[in-house]
Amino acid sequence: MARIVSTNIGEKVSIVHQGKEVKTGIYKYAFDTAIYLGKTDVQTDNVVDRKYHGGIDKACYLYPSENYKYWQQQFPNLKMEWGMFGENLTTEGLLESEIHIGSVYRIGETFVQVTQPRQPCYKLGIRFKDSKVVKLFSNSPYPGIYVRVLREGLVRTDDSIELLDNQIENQTLTEVFELLMKRNKDEQLINRAINTSVLAESARKDLIKILNLGVE
Repeated sequence: MARIVSTNIGEKVSIVHQGKEVKTGIYKYAFDTAIYLGKTDVQTDNVVDRKYHGGIDKACYLYPSENYKYWQQQFPNLKMEWGMFGENLTTEGLLESEIHIGSVYRIGETFVQVTQPRQPCYKLGIRFKDSKVVKLFSNSPYPGIYVRVLREGLVRTDDSIELLDNQIENQTLTEVFELLMKRNKDEQLINRAINTSVLAESARKDLIKILNLGVE
């Protein structure tokens, strides 16, 4: 059975990037009590850049614990702790290649709906202390899971994750990620994703841009 391995919360941290001070909430660490998933974010968590994180479509970010083995192999000298990818929930038993856009899960007291894969930014490189992780992430099949919260509530470590509605007619997270990262340039598949009503609006806009600019 799928379950929550770790609940993670982040403090607002100031870092220097290319000579400029930047604030980020990507430094998340295991939290030993329940966390509350609200409609637009996780209570007590710090989301700094709301253009790319938080909000109705990306209220919470989940990352599979199974993926950590791959990343530890890529960065053998780096101490890998839950929350390394800025996720609020580290999971077991959820794989991006098997999760469809729009599918609904019960996690603890909450109902959540899958909206899009995560698109990496430079702050992931800051957390890893190595900018090459951004390109590796973009080329990997491990983007993690953004969800909208349909029913708010508490989530605890070891809470079960129950599939309530499997939207198998929609593309998987891995398939949409390949489109967003331009690894798959099939215009028919891009249009299919764009026309998926439950896809996060930000991902839809990015796919429309890719389509309009052409996918040479």
